[in-house]
Amino acid sequence: MSNRPLALVTGASSGIGAALARTYAARGHDLVLVARRRDRLEEVAAEAAESGAASEILVADLAAPQGLADVAERAAKGDVHLLVSCAGVSGYKPLHDLSAADIDQLWRLNATAPVTLAHAVLPSLRARGEGGIVTIASLLAFSTAQRTLETDVVSLPMPPRTMYAAAKSATVAFTRALAGELAGTGVTATVVCPGRVATEWSGGASQENQPGVMSAQDVATATAAAVEQGEVLCVPGLADTGTVDRFTDAERELLSDGNRTALADRYDPAGL
Repeated sequence: MSNRPLALVTGASSGIGAALARTYAARGHDLVLVARRRDRLEEVAAEAAESGAASEILVADLAAPQGLADVAERAAKGDVHLLVSCAGVSGYKPLHDLSAADIDQLWRLNATAPVTLAHAVLPSLRARGEGGIVTIASLLAFSTAQRTLETDVVSLPMPPRTMYAAAKSATVAFTRALAGELAGTGVTATVVCPGRVATEWSGGASQENQPGVMSAQDVATATAAAVEQGEVLCVPGLADTGTVDRFTDAERELLSDGNRTALADRYDPAGL
């Protein structure tokens, strides 16, 4: 039996998920690799083996109820030390162009799956008093009021993203609240919000001819470092960590100043 801790990684067949699997293999973990494509998972497992990692392959579609149930059952076995929920899909369409089935699948994969798997793995992590839960969200969780992306190197229109932004916002809120629940237990929760990343999802796995994108490996490196450092909200490309503090302060102000017994003047019928 291996003495290496076990990391369960969803979305492990490509992109950030595959990079995370390789990263944690190199950091001494064995792996449970979850995705829909067995051939790609076998490639990742072979790469992980070069770092001495044993890999269990679990082919499952987390957008399907049975697939999610199967992975949750595996997560609940009691041997997982680190859960990394990376599986996702963009669904970049206006809401009116999505079918009811599309909405159900997109929400299950992007929002429900991380919650379901965290719930499944938590009892054993808490009993052990160590381990972690990592969810991969997106900076698009904070994009709802924006029409364009403006950076030092690009100016791009935002894609239609109602379902995606909603799901990733839910993932951010879920993980941050969970981190508060887990304080003092020895178990950590970290949500990672990358910007644009060079993956098949975003049009190519190379950074060439894609200005302003980060490599999947850099996202994985930041994720592992953030977990080690106890960060709850990790933004791999954010240089000024004070931005996170200011965001938290703005939340606190909104919560406290909005909790009043009297209507704000702009809503008071007497003033209309």
